[in-house]
Amino acid sequence: MPRASFLPITSCKVAYFTSIALCAFFLVFLTKNLQAAGNSPNSSNSSNSSNSSNRDYSSGAGGQNSPHFIAAGQHYSPRTNQKLQPGAVRDDAVISPKSINFYPDGTKVYVNALEGLTTLVYSFPDLKKIASIDHTFTPGHSHLFKNGESSLFDYQYYSRKQNHNVFSGKPVEGAFSKDGRFFFVPYYRRDFDRNASDPSALAVIDTQRNEIVRVIPTGPLPKMVAVSPDGNLLAVTHWGDNTVGIMDISSGNPDDFTYTMHLVVPPKLSTQGIGGNRDSNCGHCLRGTVFTPDGKHLLVGRMSGGGIAVFSMPDGAYEGGFSAFSDSPRHLVIDPQGMLYASDSRHGFIGRVNANEAIESLRANPGSVVNGPKGENLSVGPLPRTISLSPDGKSLYTVLHGAGELVHVDLNSFSVTTRVPVCPRPVGLDVSPDGKYVGLTSQGGLDKTQENPTYIGGNSFEIYEVQR
Repeated sequence: MPRASFLPITSCKVAYFTSIALCAFFLVFLTKNLQAAGNSPNSSNSSNSSNSSNRDYSSGAGGQNSPHFIAAGQHYSPRTNQKLQPGAVRDDAVISPKSINFYPDGTKVYVNALEGLTTLVYSFPDLKKIASIDHTFTPGHSHLFKNGESSLFDYQYYSRKQNHNVFSGKPVEGAFSKDGRFFFVPYYRRDFDRNASDPSALAVIDTQRNEIVRVIPTGPLPKMVAVSPDGNLLAVTHWGDNTVGIMDISSGNPDDFTYTMHLVVPPKLSTQGIGGNRDSNCGHCLRGTVFTPDGKHLLVGRMSGGGIAVFSMPDGAYEGGFSAFSDSPRHLVIDPQGMLYASDSRHGFIGRVNANEAIESLRANPGSVVNGPKGENLSVGPLPRTISLSPDGKSLYTVLHGAGELVHVDLNSFSVTTRVPVCPRPVGLDVSPDGKYVGLTSQGGLDKTQENPTYIGGNSFEIYEVQR
């Protein structure tokens, strides 16, 4: 498979050739490779101001299903060992970006800067910043918390006994309402809640004003949100305690949004006195969340517990789960025909299975976790994170946190066709509504291959144009 070049070529030493013919051949060969290679300054304090248009990072891509990726923009805040596109724009607000979402009509891009405590909004495709939405709340923001609400269901606060709604939130993922009017952003945790033992919260952003219009409590450590196909329900998946909150958003009025169910993938994990690394001390570590195309089921990935949990909708009954499909599913997507895809970070593959067949396998043992169908696995490389389908259903994209690559998978042949080196430690990903662009975030991470690990990459989001 082709591997794109993203290495700076600064000089060439050409030995003396006695044969003019050999020299000519060498110069032609060199010219072609220079055109294919990318220019990637590694200094965290500089950027290359050359024009990034027509910069092809998928040199050597072969076959009709192999796309070419053209650098179309990058914003970054300086950090060690970054890879920068030519023309990359320094943007000090891009701090530990976790996710990126194209607005449904393709005119804007929303980037959740987790450690920056902001959601950044850019016009597209020119990437001009049009809003910076702050997720820090003071007593002056009390009007955003309906009736002063700070908790839900039976959740209690263990780390702070008062002023629960005075906090900074760490924005993680995001999902748009069906009409695009609202953007739902959960917080990894409230800043005072160091062990993620308390209820967190979710911001409702009005996308016309690019302002927060309501903050709603959630369970501990919410990571994923998903909107039902009819646009009436919002699922909020809690990594922290094996639960999922279901919210009725059918009214279209944020003041009327209300929880209707609290679903549990047994058993519910108590967070009283919980400690350790909450990224791993999280029970089933629920994450990937999708509704089936007909809206009759909600599928939730058990990243630690293994397999997929299944709930019938809209009643919310727990039907059990199927485990053979993926031992460590991180992110889930599903196509209109019901083909379910999962990234498995632990084993470095993308899996796919017919969701209806998998759900049907539960009928004989309702409420139990069964093996179910295995489906297919495709090895893609170390630590695949977010995955996204192209609108035409022919392609799947993922980013490899361990290899620093953007990967294209042709779904007809279920094979990797193209790899593109990107800023180290990529994590978030989205495809534009027209399928012509792919956006990704690099949050960064420790380089544990060193004797004294250092934090590398990150603080960057990139856009690539997809050409065939």
